[in-house]
Amino acid sequence: MAYVPDTIFALATAPGKAGVAVIRVSGSLVGAAGEVLFGALPEPRIATLKVLRDHEGRRLDQALVLYFPEKNSFTGESVIELHLHGSVAVVNAVLRVLSDIDGLRLAAAGEFTRRALENGCLDLAQVEGLADLIDAETEAQRRQALRVLSGDLGDLAGGWRDKLIRAAALLEATIDFADEEVPVDVTPEVQELLAHVRTELEREITGVETAERIRTGFEVAILGAPNVGKSTLLNALAGREAAITSEYAGTTRDVIEVRMDLNGLPVTLLDTAGLRETEDHVEGIGIERAKQRADAADLRVFLIEKGQHPDFDPRPGDIVRAAKGDMLEDAQDAISGKTGQGVGQLVRDITEQLSDQAARSGIATRERHRVAMNRASDGLNATHAVLALGPDHYEIAAEELRSAIRALDSIVGRVDVENLLDEIFSSFCIGK
Repeated sequence: MAYVPDTIFALATAPGKAGVAVIRVSGSLVGAAGEVLFGALPEPRIATLKVLRDHEGRRLDQALVLYFPEKNSFTGESVIELHLHGSVAVVNAVLRVLSDIDGLRLAAAGEFTRRALENGCLDLAQVEGLADLIDAETEAQRRQALRVLSGDLGDLAGGWRDKLIRAAALLEATIDFADEEVPVDVTPEVQELLAHVRTELEREITGVETAERIRTGFEVAILGAPNVGKSTLLNALAGREAAITSEYAGTTRDVIEVRMDLNGLPVTLLDTAGLRETEDHVEGIGIERAKQRADAADLRVFLIEKGQHPDFDPRPGDIVRAAKGDMLEDAQDAISGKTGQGVGQLVRDITEQLSDQAARSGIATRERHRVAMNRASDGLNATHAVLALGPDHYEIAAEELRSAIRALDSIVGRVDVENLLDEIFSSFCIGK
């Protein structure tokens, strides 16, 4: 007897008071759920106004009902969506009725999306793209997540896979006819296919780190000596009193973080402890943390007073500004968080530097993708080396090629990802 999954339901919109709330039901018993709540299912994909009632026929609400047949829904199963008035009481009443129907249960976190994966409606990379789209806070994050959700990464990996399967087929043909004279040497075509895929893999691998930064946020550290105006500048950039400021050196003891959206890019500004020699143990810890965060930051902004030299040597792309520009006669390349002098130009310079970095990002967005692509690249390098040994070693080359194909398959979830699924779907909200 074939296994039939439970029919699941959940609130698909955020909990709390709202104009509209959406409850989603997915599974083979959506017809039974509809019979209890409003009668016969409406025509597929046509929003129909229905009166919702409980088991005793008492009116619960008036709602728009949408029905999506099996294989034509997000999950691949039969689905109904109930678009209710967004009252907490209404939502709870409808959920209670659904929970009392035999065969229905409340969905686990991410279970709707997991069923979409299991039913072939999404690949694993698209699932990750959906998670990123839900979490997106900036325009760059939205665009990046939408590319992955739309299947761009799966299409890219699929193209590589097709080329490698072609190369493997050529090698297998040579192996199968090893005792006969093969009229055509397949090695040049195989090498050409491998070289093409390797070049694209290497380009995509180099872009993963930047793509991850778009997903999680760039870090910009503000550095300088104590009392140079770092916290005042942070407050000016944030537009609020995010950091304590005073005329006394060493006020900032820990790294203060402020999340911002700069021209669509997610940026975390870091106000760090003033860099100096100190005998204060607590301040010393703050200075050490400042150095560690500054070293790992994507961009550093140095505030330098006249006659000072930064403890860190600026890297290419780092920004250096003269501090306390409101007190300087020569205000060129100077900034003042107190008066706002130069702050707008600093924002433009930070945005330009990070935009240049973002332009080098690829489609792959996660460390998991990078690891899989590195494994595929290693397999292709091994294949190339074995091919150079001649036809007697083609069987080994074919096995190395199959290893590279399996690595690419793991990107979209065909193989070797079962242990990742619980972790991935636990990040989803219930109802998604």
